Amino acid sequence: MNHTRLLFAAAIIGLLLIIGFVLSVPHTSEVTETFSAQHDTLVPSVDLHDSFKKGVHTITGSLEVPNACASVTADATLVDASNTQNILVTLSLVPDSEMCLEIPTDVRFSTTITAPANLPIQATVNGSVASTTLL
Repeated sequence: MNHTRLLFAAAIIGLLLIIGFVLSVPHTSEVTETFSAQHDTLVPSVDLHDSFKKGVHTITGSLEVPNACASVTADATLVDASNTQNILVTLSLVPDSEMCLEIPTDVRFSTTITAPANLPIQATVNGSVASTTLL
């Protein structure tokens, strides 16, 4: 008879532990994605390197993306504005919809354009003006 009481008490304690665990763990519907919202509002930073040879600029660089599954495409255009020319590097960041480890990663890109030497370079990421560092 003593063993029955012990088994009954152990079953009640185990049941209470399982119920407490289920009630204390947050559900996926309750978790908000604060990291993605904070990351989208920041001004993107782009590192650029310009190599000029025979009238052709080869612009390479890197951009920090939220995860390794994201992809970046680059395009360069010559912009004429009020008697000054500059090169605009347009970067398109496409986040991957697959499940991917959310570790910020540097992604490399490259683009070329025919333009005069010593022009200033500006960059945009998905239409937002980026802060650039010329290396």
